[in-house]
Amino acid sequence: MIDYTALYPQLENTPIQHWAKALPDLINWNLRPERYAHISDWKAVLYQLPHLKPDRIDLASGVIAHGHAPNGLKEHLMQLRPWRKGPFHLHGLHLDTEWRSDWKWDRLAPHIKPLTDRLVLDIGCGSGYHTWRIAGAGAKLAIGIDPQPLFVCQYFAVKHLLQTHAPAWVLPMALEDIPPSTDTFDTLFSMGILYHRKSPFDHLQHLHTLLQPGGELVLETLITEGPLGYALVPDGRYAKMRNVWFIPSLSTLEQWLQRIGFKQIRTVDITPTSPQEQRSTEWMTFESLPDFLDPTDPKKTIEGYPAPLRATLLAEK
Repeated sequence: MIDYTALYPQLENTPIQHWAKALPDLINWNLRPERYAHISDWKAVLYQLPHLKPDRIDLASGVIAHGHAPNGLKEHLMQLRPWRKGPFHLHGLHLDTEWRSDWKWDRLAPHIKPLTDRLVLDIGCGSGYHTWRIAGAGAKLAIGIDPQPLFVCQYFAVKHLLQTHAPAWVLPMALEDIPPSTDTFDTLFSMGILYHRKSPFDHLQHLHTLLQPGGELVLETLITEGPLGYALVPDGRYAKMRNVWFIPSLSTLEQWLQRIGFKQIRTVDITPTSPQEQRSTEWMTFESLPDFLDPTDPKKTIEGYPAPLRATLLAEK
């Protein structure tokens, strides 16, 4: 069920056609059972999924396979919990993920350059919700990358149920794992990644290198209130997350992009994260945003920092 055979012909005559030689070994290495004990269990779930032919699929208004879910489909997909990014609508089954990623898509989609016939990289894509939406918006090829094999198995479960040849793929790797590429992608999505990086400048420089001249960066990240030059550096955890290193003010983030060499920088959305957008569900039963906030003051995290505020910026190379 985890099969990338159909990907390699799609790489031909693109700026990443050289990936075809490197990807098989990279994929096998990152999905080796010695690295993750549950990979065999997750693969077994994929093999147990029923073969369903959708009446119709819709990747323009969501990730939707119209049809009727047989008994047992929900139980199969439940074995791949936690489901974090979505939602997915699969043969009448509503897979209600932790994040309402469709809300984020709706906020940014009207502002980005049209994705028709573009080569797109979606970094830290999770199970591939936005990667599917990118393909649904007409991309020539949408490549999502995420190092977590559970999310890769979730992607293949959705792909199996969609029964589509849409050019959307999720690869089991981090940004640092991809084959060397320069002046490559027409659009880059980096959403919810920057604050997890010890060196935000190195991350932004890598993104700049990967973009084609004139290509567009879609950057979504945490920001905080503060003047130019200010960035919050949490002492320990932020909203119970261990790996949050820098949360800049908006003007500081714009300055970082300028220093790297990005042009046409503009902020298209600033939205506080709400418990309606990020929360526990039966598909993700662990703690979520309501558990990360101060119960006496929802404008603060449990540690006393400003509650999550997210900005989406666009910039060009």
